Amino acid sequence: MTQTQSRAPGAGRRARETQRRLARSSRAARKHLITTVGIGLSATALIIAQATLLALVISGVFMEGKSFADVAPLLLWLGFVSIGRGLTSAGFETSGRLGAAKVMAELRTRLAEHLLLKRPGALQAEHSGELVNSAVGGVGALENYFARYLPQAVLAAIVPIAILVWVFPYDWKAAAILAITAPLIPIFMVLIGLLTESRTRDRWQQLSHLSAHFLDVVGGLETLRANGRAEAQTDSIGQVGDLYRRETMGALRIGFVSALVLELLAMIGVAMVATAVGIQLADGRMELTAGLTILLLAPEMYMPLRQLGNQFHASADGMAAAERIFEVLDQPASVTVAPEAVAAPDPAEGPIKFKGVSFEYPDRGPVFEDLDLTIAAGETVALVGPSGGGKSTIVSLLLRLADPDQGRITCSGVDLANIKPDEWRHQIAWVPQRPTIFAGSLEENLRLFQPDAASDRLEEVVEKAGLASLVGGQSEGLSMVIGEGGRRLSVGQSQRVALGRALLSSAHLVVLDEPTAHLDRQTEELLGLALDELTASPSALIVSHRDRPLVSADRILRLGKGRLTDAPDLRDSVPT
Repeated sequence: MTQTQSRAPGAGRRARETQRRLARSSRAARKHLITTVGIGLSATALIIAQATLLALVISGVFMEGKSFADVAPLLLWLGFVSIGRGLTSAGFETSGRLGAAKVMAELRTRLAEHLLLKRPGALQAEHSGELVNSAVGGVGALENYFARYLPQAVLAAIVPIAILVWVFPYDWKAAAILAITAPLIPIFMVLIGLLTESRTRDRWQQLSHLSAHFLDVVGGLETLRANGRAEAQTDSIGQVGDLYRRETMGALRIGFVSALVLELLAMIGVAMVATAVGIQLADGRMELTAGLTILLLAPEMYMPLRQLGNQFHASADGMAAAERIFEVLDQPASVTVAPEAVAAPDPAEGPIKFKGVSFEYPDRGPVFEDLDLTIAAGETVALVGPSGGGKSTIVSLLLRLADPDQGRITCSGVDLANIKPDEWRHQIAWVPQRPTIFAGSLEENLRLFQPDAASDRLEEVVEKAGLASLVGGQSEGLSMVIGEGGRRLSVGQSQRVALGRALLSSAHLVVLDEPTAHLDRQTEELLGLALDELTASPSALIVSHRDRPLVSADRILRLGKGRLTDAPDLRDSVPT
């Protein structure tokens, strides 16, 4: 989003729509709103009661000469009301934080489910650093919205009206002054808020850019160092950081100016009311009790309006992040599930068939059209062909990471579109080109597909997957922490961990996508027997540009120009 786009006239409408959508789409947000309104009504009643009681006490003591015993009941009630106001303020804060925590949990869960279940593989098309910033820091900023801004919005809507209704019988002139001057604060707040909102969007965009760029640099730091480009990234990060600093200072300047304007308007309004009340008190046309009540309530009327303007700036980051998350959630699902899903069939009991399957990426032409492929139960099929020909797309379709545009994919005659994707994937052991290593011990990563595997089987898999040297070189053994916050593995070591996962699993369908792409020839030969064992009994699909994995195949097919053909000549040349 560019600065011009972020400052478009519709920015305010988008923010309001985001607020309404948060209330509509989150049950926790609706419950929190109801609770906040209830506390707001109580706080309003306590504000009016406190001012009225205090005016009665002061007037009784100074004008009527009442003793302490005479005003003691009023003082007792005044104490209860003051404690009640303190409790409502704490209630706003506590309710806001609890509500914010529940809403943030809902948003993060929906975002994770959408990206991982409905749009698996979508992170490849998204700026992961920006999404992390929105899902963690940005959604966290929503706490300011729910804990501070929303309570102030409720008070700003209830307190001024209630005070006007209460003041009017005392003096219609003071009520008229309040009614005329109070709306000036929201008007100026909206005008300043629109400018602040656009600056906040720019600042959030710069922060997202900085997060995404920094994550990319950290992820590719080894490559940058190997090519002598690590130092060059320092200036790049510094430039983005300086832009973020300037946007932050600009937003702060506007925030300070807006606070000054709101305070000035409130001060002028209170001064006008005080002048009108003072003249009437001096002329004897108003009782002291009425005048004190009006003077005590006048600042209370402006207070929630001023605080609303201040808290708007605190909630702007959360609104910008929520808009970004809703943009992601609005993306259509890449995997659909039938309303009445059926049980997932066993790949060991029937063939897997691609029938007339066509697929096209939005930004590319058709990958293939009217493609047919059969993998019999217990058969191992290998796919070869040029890069970009669609081999990995077939893998994605088989794993239900995407749905075909046309045609059907069946197992034992059951259309995969009628099966819940997670139930189907539970029957598959997948070794991708770049496996994901989760933060945890090596043993936990190996047991990913089979948590209950026996210890002796685990040790056997460690040996067959070529991980014995890695485990033996560490005092922790299988308890060694790998992934984020632990030992960083090379690409080849990560691939061996993924191969070990598959070996340890009891899956009836194995999918190997370039399983030896990042291994040297010697290691590839050492793992050859493990590949043979992995594909011996279950159904298997192998995608490879290298020869050794093809030895395990019962059939080798070439995918080129969207068509599958037998490759007997290639099979004859594969060493055994």
